[in-house]
Amino acid sequence: MTLTEFVKLVPDFDALTPRDLICHFAWFLHVHQGKEMVNYSDIRACFRALHLKEVDVTVYMPQLAARRDPDLLKSKGGYRLEGKTRRTMDGKFGSAPATVIVTRMLADLPSQLGTTEEREFLTEALTCYRAGAYRSAIVMTWNLAFDHLVRWIVHDSSRLAAFNAAIGTKLPKRAGYQVTQQMESFEEFTEAETIELCRTARLVSKNIIEILREKLKRRNAAAHPSPVVITQMQTDDVISDLVNNVVLALA
Repeated sequence: MTLTEFVKLVPDFDALTPRDLICHFAWFLHVHQGKEMVNYSDIRACFRALHLKEVDVTVYMPQLAARRDPDLLKSKGGYRLEGKTRRTMDGKFGSAPATVIVTRMLADLPSQLGTTEEREFLTEALTCYRAGAYRSAIVMTWNLAFDHLVRWIVHDSSRLAAFNAAIGTKLPKRAGYQVTQQMESFEEFTEAETIELCRTARLVSKNIIEILREKLKRRNAAAHPSPVVITQMQTDDVISDLVNNVVLALA
């Protein structure tokens, strides 16, 4: 993992104090750069790599080591994170590979999303996932993917025409209804109906239809009160499938 990738995993990174920045950089250097000890030059290099205003590490690092409950331990050759501080950061950032992959996937998405609404869904999904609120993470990722699907349809006149033509075939009682480029016009249909109209119109592949059907069921299970347990593994699967095979596939 690079330093830039690590920073994306840190909530409110820009609000961190100099003390917190130094501790985060020390943890990254210990874990991802394999440095048993870190020195002033190592920490300065992290500030420079991220184009951050440097702090006087020759003042802060000795202070962190001199505290009653120190965050750093000074030894010959430099400093290392104190054990309790390191274990705390291990718990926050020493995640299983799958967690790191999913978090990074969500953190990297904003540049590939076209609307403020989609970015808001993404922000909430990432916040929920990081907090371990897996039901909410599934719901928000579904909202992101479904919103993306609808916008993908309305942004192309041929796709919109094909969708409208499918209404009379699949839902004859609503044969006279036509969706427009206004997102609200899709409210006439349930999410399940919208997916089936996409299938009838052959707008997306059979595989994407199956993914949407399955993930809608997962969303419903997560959103409605039930004794069903939602695990991180299930959440990782939902997020990975919807992001890779819907959001990124329908560009």
